[in-house]
Amino acid sequence: MNPRQPDGTAGPRIAIGTFRLTARAEELVLDALRRHRLSYGPMTRRFEEAFASLHECRFGIMSNSGTSALQVALQAMKELHGWMDGDEVLVPAITFVSTVNVVLHNRMQPVLVDVDPAYYAVDPARLEAAISPRTRAVIPVHPFGQPADMGPIQDIARRHGLKVIEDSCETLFARYQGRRVGSLGDIGCFSTYMAHLIVTGVGGLNTTNDPDYAVRLRSLINHGRDPAYLSIDDDDQLQDDALPSVVARRFRFTSIGHSFRATEMEAALGLAQLEGWQAMIAARQANASRLRRELSPLASRVQLPDTRPGNEHVFMMFPMVLRDEAKEPLVEFLEAHGVETRDMLPITNQPVYQRMLGWRERDFPVAERLNRQGFYMGCHQDLSAQDLAYVTELFMRHVRGRPATQQAAVSG
Repeated sequence: MNPRQPDGTAGPRIAIGTFRLTARAEELVLDALRRHRLSYGPMTRRFEEAFASLHECRFGIMSNSGTSALQVALQAMKELHGWMDGDEVLVPAITFVSTVNVVLHNRMQPVLVDVDPAYYAVDPARLEAAISPRTRAVIPVHPFGQPADMGPIQDIARRHGLKVIEDSCETLFARYQGRRVGSLGDIGCFSTYMAHLIVTGVGGLNTTNDPDYAVRLRSLINHGRDPAYLSIDDDDQLQDDALPSVVARRFRFTSIGHSFRATEMEAALGLAQLEGWQAMIAARQANASRLRRELSPLASRVQLPDTRPGNEHVFMMFPMVLRDEAKEPLVEFLEAHGVETRDMLPITNQPVYQRMLGWRERDFPVAERLNRQGFYMGCHQDLSAQDLAYVTELFMRHVRGRPATQQAAVSG
């Protein structure tokens, strides 16, 4: 429902994300349907290969969500490296709950590390102090559209023999020091859920350069099935002497896996969007640049998003932190005028973790401040110049304490 403006007219709706069905996407979805193939098949293979290549990795594995990608990444490592229940995984204190939940689902212990105040990713300076003899991995999150500071994170991981799982669900295509996200650690994890950069409705991907990881990831997504038969194509065109072996292993399972599979239709949507990803990212970056420029007069009161030197920022969203005040009055004002907002992924104040794990907000002061004063809004490619001007006007009106006027009733 669109908000009502002072003159009674409907105002624009500024959503966090967007999706438009292009002619190309419709063509590929219909192509998948006409092939009478919904399960894993040629469309998904094309999407996986293209996505992996764009992220400078040998292997891409599609699943039904970014959460599933994180779950199987950690499970594959636990199984292949013989980690034990109760072993520890380092997780940033600002992230979506999936990053913590998959650690618990794998019967391991999440250990929080506070984030840096400028870019909101895990703070490498705090990482080493959190390592114990039971630490096995670190999951750096690339938040809001830009990579974490992976150089020092990788150095620390190497010194301590830790594996690195990149939670890149919010950050596709971006480079850190010239290298793509998803290729910086041992396994990358991505999401194509609604409001993300590539949108397939449901969907997730893993990237890796390790063939053993790739095989185990694909198996875990398919119930833990024997890798000899993970797709109905795996027994096609086999020689007579090889076919009986594969047939005998069709219902053989080597792990406790999951039904995390996506369909050819989601892959078709993703494949179509990959063809235009550069224009999509450029539009987001241009929108973010305009918002930063037009909101810069408020910089003494609002911390606007910045890009770490050596990083690319693809702006899945536009994060902001009020410097010296609670966010609720501004957030409520924006929401009342049609601008959708979200909290900056609070973890330390979640009742379930406080109850189960005893986490206290005050132990993570940067995250505590972001919980209370930080939020984000959309800057996606389908926002118009009028939309951006409307958002700027709302900020100026509220933060400067200007009275409501009909000037903000801009048509989206």
